[in-house]
Amino acid sequence: MKKDNYILGIETSCDETAVAIVKNGREIISNVVASQIESHKRFGGVVPEVASRHHVEQITIVLEEAFENANMTWDQIDAIAVTEGPGLVGALLVGVNAAKALAFAKQKPLIGVHHIAGHIYANRFEREFEFPLLALIVSGGHTELVLMNKHGSYELIGETRDDAAGEAYDKVARMLELPYPGGPQIDLLAAVGEESIDFPRAWLETDSFDFSFSGLKSSVINTIHNARQRGESLKKEDIAASFQASVVDVLTTKTWKAAQTYNVKQVIVAGGVAANQGLRKSLAEQFETTDIPLLIPPLKLCTDNAAMIAAAGFVAYEKGKHAGWDLNANPSLVLN
Repeated sequence: MKKDNYILGIETSCDETAVAIVKNGREIISNVVASQIESHKRFGGVVPEVASRHHVEQITIVLEEAFENANMTWDQIDAIAVTEGPGLVGALLVGVNAAKALAFAKQKPLIGVHHIAGHIYANRFEREFEFPLLALIVSGGHTELVLMNKHGSYELIGETRDDAAGEAYDKVARMLELPYPGGPQIDLLAAVGEESIDFPRAWLETDSFDFSFSGLKSSVINTIHNARQRGESLKKEDIAASFQASVVDVLTTKTWKAAQTYNVKQVIVAGGVAANQGLRKSLAEQFETTDIPLLIPPLKLCTDNAAMIAAAGFVAYEKGKHAGWDLNANPSLVLN
């Protein structure tokens, strides 16, 4: 019988300090997340220096809680996986240095994980992957379509040429004077608003799977400014609904076309914007009439967490891919 492997995951790429223990890449034993949302609310966004300070304060506490929740000891841990990038460099450094210190002290293999690979592997807790599969990655910093032909293999077939979808959400939310984080607020408003404004869809070239949301963002901002100059009042709910309809339409349509073009066996959604109810509903409706399974993580696994890092780390562990003591934070790390 094959031995079970337990991977300790550490995630500190932005404003969540997280530690998890995962069995065989598919079973969460413990998953502890310390959020910093309340600390960053007053600034209207994440302040890197504040985030780093919170990670330093929380990392040991979260680590201890993860072991306590799992009722496990270090002797049962087979390897340590940590997010090495992309992300905020100061925040990443806290996690990377904590992982290196622990790996050295406990004599455990060290594994560097790409943050987006982690988001992709959050789906594996729900169902085993079938290749080839297509991953739609939607977050504050990324909007990409990635083709996977095997575990740990990533082929970028589409990406944003300017703003990521999550970034556009945040900027529009600030224009609407919504509280941080803005993305979920727009999603809530969109559910009760009317799609009464015809915002543009950037389809780009006919055969392109790339995205562009800069023009949409500018159109929303201009619409709001022009209405204010004329003394008119636009409903925030309607702006949110119309904006979200444009984003979701493009994401759903391009994902659908890519799935058909590459004849994939699964489509998965990854990243913080995967929690968006409008996007989840649109994709579910698009794929329910096909034989292509659609995987979207539960809400608690859409946002940053360490279980996903441990899951991706398990794949590297099985392949014997370990990091050296020169592992460093890499805020511009490329997924490959």
